[in-house]
Amino acid sequence: MSSPILPPRSLIRDTGRAIGDFRMIRDGDRILLGLSGGKDSLTLLHLLLYFRQRAPVRFEVGAVTIDPQTGLTDKRGLIPYLQALGVPYTYVSEPILARAEKHLDNHSYCSFCSRMRRGLIYRTAREQGYNVIALGQHLDDLAESFLMSAFHGGRLKTMKAHYRIEAGDLRVIRPLVYARERRIRDFAHKAGLPIMEENCPTRFGKPTQRPHMKALLAREEQDNPGLFKSLIRTLTPLMSVGLEDIPDTAGALANAPRAESPWNS
Repeated sequence: MSSPILPPRSLIRDTGRAIGDFRMIRDGDRILLGLSGGKDSLTLLHLLLYFRQRAPVRFEVGAVTIDPQTGLTDKRGLIPYLQALGVPYTYVSEPILARAEKHLDNHSYCSFCSRMRRGLIYRTAREQGYNVIALGQHLDDLAESFLMSAFHGGRLKTMKAHYRIEAGDLRVIRPLVYARERRIRDFAHKAGLPIMEENCPTRFGKPTQRPHMKALLAREEQDNPGLFKSLIRTLTPLMSVGLEDIPDTAGALANAPRAESPWNS
């Protein structure tokens, strides 16, 4: 069995702070990671394994990959990797692309694929007794989503850090909401993680709005190095939406002041 790779201190600090601030992990939680094979979810895998060994509470970690059968990437290569780490792993292969091409126009494919993947992750969690789903979106993703919503949707909104799904039986957490993409990328490549990016074969598979927002933020950060620190303060109330519906039963250790919290050590 292989040992998990130790992430850099900066990622441990940012992830631990997010887990503590948003009360993400509780004693006895069974966490199912949505593992796409990209750098973000693979990095989160090793962070969760790190905290599983050192956290003030006991929790379990498993992973699931949803293969939409695009024919471009065979992600079954992740199976021996997860086996070597000793992580319970489920590989779900469904013809999502074929269904979308049969019933939808290409403009609707991305949202359809996202809903299908999410539903399959929920189903896997229920079938296997997980109560928490972990997703790998990071601070850059949240900032881009915020700008897209403000510029094109007319709303101040971004992804939530921790919330309960509408059915009420599962919680969703995003432990990387304080982590920068460049730090994740650096770790993933230096650690030699088995990155398997998904390339959508549909003509409208690559959205233009998100890359535009990413470029806008990069230009602004060149002139304002403190941009993302300011954005964390801006986004915190938005990413906290839904947290009020989750009773705070994480225990005294997780609710200790930040300087004393083991999540932030």
